Amino acid sequence: MANREELAIIRNARAGQAAAQLELGKLYLFGSAGLPQSLPTALHWLERAARQDCAPAWQLIGNHIPFELAQRNGSALATWYERAYDDGSVHAGLVFAQLALETGVAASADARAKALRALEDAARAGFPHAQWMLAQQRGPAAPMAGAAAASLSTAAPAAAARSVQASARRGAGATPGWPAAEHGAAADQYAVLEQAWEAGRAEEYLEQALPLARELVRVREEQGEMQRFAPDEIALLSRCARLLDGRAAGVALEAGEPDCFWELAAAEHDRHAQLTMGLRCARMQIDGRRIAGKAGERAGDRAAGRSTGWNGPANFKKAIRWLTLAGEQGLAEAWYALSRIYIKPEFSQRNVADAQKYLERAAEMGYREAQLECGHNAWRARRENESNDVRAVYWLQKAAAQGSSEAGALLARIAPRPAASLYTETGALLRQYAGQAQSGAGFDAARPDLFQAHPLLAARLELAALFKLTRAEALLLDVKAADQGHCLVIDIRASYGRSKRRLVLVEAGQERQALDRIVRLFAQVDCGPSGPEGNYRQRLYRLRTLLGPASRMNEEEGAPGVGAPGVGAPGLGAASAGLPGAGATTGAPDAVVPAAGTPAAGTPDFGLAA
Repeated sequence: MANREELAIIRNARAGQAAAQLELGKLYLFGSAGLPQSLPTALHWLERAARQDCAPAWQLIGNHIPFELAQRNGSALATWYERAYDDGSVHAGLVFAQLALETGVAASADARAKALRALEDAARAGFPHAQWMLAQQRGPAAPMAGAAAASLSTAAPAAAARSVQASARRGAGATPGWPAAEHGAAADQYAVLEQAWEAGRAEEYLEQALPLARELVRVREEQGEMQRFAPDEIALLSRCARLLDGRAAGVALEAGEPDCFWELAAAEHDRHAQLTMGLRCARMQIDGRRIAGKAGERAGDRAAGRSTGWNGPANFKKAIRWLTLAGEQGLAEAWYALSRIYIKPEFSQRNVADAQKYLERAAEMGYREAQLECGHNAWRARRENESNDVRAVYWLQKAAAQGSSEAGALLARIAPRPAASLYTETGALLRQYAGQAQSGAGFDAARPDLFQAHPLLAARLELAALFKLTRAEALLLDVKAADQGHCLVIDIRASYGRSKRRLVLVEAGQERQALDRIVRLFAQVDCGPSGPEGNYRQRLYRLRTLLGPASRMNEEEGAPGVGAPGVGAPGLGAASAGLPGAGATTGAPDAVVPAAGTPAAGTPDFGLAA
């Protein structure tokens, strides 16, 4: 709600006073304690002030009102962007070029030529959209002039050139430390700076960039909100602040440095600066550990009375604002830091659900520490929801892929690959059968190959070989339900009470391809006891019959009468195993799918359906 002073400004603005309209437009443009931020309302009042020849009004319009809002009334607003561009605003020039070239506001050839010049200035200043528009206007075959092409390739801002040249006119002279060959356009200076930064020459970069950064701060102090920076100027401020925060040796700091660099870069939407501002407001590191005021100060700063931004109590409200802005620009560390704030006991709005939401957002964006913590959280919550172990393995696999040894160690405990014979012999049966089939030992030469006559059984044995499954797991696993993409859920407790639920990782690409092929084979098959494969006794008897004595090594006890008909057990003869030349056996299930190529019509075949 507006206070008395703001209500007085509103009354005077409605009465037509240009100064009040300008002030009210600024209040709505940046927001205040009593008035919310509203760009459309700010544009309304700033335009009314600009109609009364108020230069600050059209400068604010040019610098802060985006094209998306201006295009709704482009013909009326293009004049203010043009005037702001004439005053030196590259932001205004870009919007003026968009209005003139994209919406057709520029009717005359002179206006179009001016729009192209403004577009070139914005492209030189490092605006990506301006560079794209300029390429579209000129076409792929139209080369730029040498100086313009060099400035575009290095993204050197023209606005910085004007600032440095203005400094030179005021007697500042050439930037200290630059060789004579580097005196001239600021584009050349930024090209050299970019090369130094890319090459990792931090001391050289800071020595040459710090005077430019201080000049930008001085210009902002003189012009206030009227001055906006080009992308490379913002990057310059952010990089200088990072190097100064890294305790650069032998650098004499002025009052307020590097805080002023961080604040200006954050206000101009540099995501790294916004992250740093959020952490400074929260007085913590990214992992949530608190930083005491004196721990963040340099020894010389305390003696000189300079603030480093780590002093005073934490302001979580401001921290959340900066971190949210940084996270919305794709910085995963910002979401992770937000999750640390929301679980702090000293935070009055502590919310574990919000903390988990931001933590998962950081994990989804690839932040390793967030992925590791998501894995830990899901694993600890597996008793609340049994499927949480699958989520835990998913996040731990992501973290381990980024080099987390802790995640790899936990994965080895959660989803091991047992090497005991109980888990390896079943998969070995398929290789033994293949060897027997090739040599002709132990199998009738007229018997069809296992993969053709018994594709489901062969696929189960292949799964056992790939993922180290026991005999019961291989025969009873519901393949479709087990496949979770990144792992297999081995859960046969409903059919085999002595088993335990466990997970097996899908690690290699070969395993993933084989699993996809096997899942497609079982896509239309009911893997339960009422399906074509029958119950566990029938499946085990078929395995024994087909693979012979090798399938009986270290055999598990399945149920009474397994392997031969007995009291209370269905009569499972050779016919129920689907072997050629066998007659029908009483007690076999009625609804079965016969295998292709079975010699006798009507012979039941459990598990022979492809």
